[in-house]
Amino acid sequence: MNIKSAQMLVSQALEEIKTISADEAHELSINHKCNLIDIREKGEIDKTGRVENSNHIPRGMLEFWLDPNSPYFKDGKLDTNKEIVLFCAGGLRSALAAKSLKEMGFEKVSHIDGGFAAISQSDFKIV
Repeated sequence: MNIKSAQMLVSQALEEIKTISADEAHELSINHKCNLIDIREKGEIDKTGRVENSNHIPRGMLEFWLDPNSPYFKDGKLDTNKEIVLFCAGGLRSALAAKSLKEMGFEKVSHIDGGFAAISQSDFKIV
């Protein structure tokens, strides 16, 4: 059995997806040009705070909440005309999640390099 490491999966995802900086994401957010999606677990958000203007979709539910054919679909959760910008704590889960959304057929998807750690050092407001 040849099992790929998590780091190898992340490395492969990073080759296939768009990565943006926290500053680029902030610019998109303040200009209302993206869906800013926090995929961290609820406990992480409770501990460190929520990023202003972000939506929370837990990583484990992301594909189900965004699949119109899923019983868990959250209609109206996103503006599909805008870019989907994902972030997690450090940028690893969001890379995998962005790749998954691309595979689902979403075209305008990116993730924030450095995740919440980078966001908290940028102009984003944490509430």
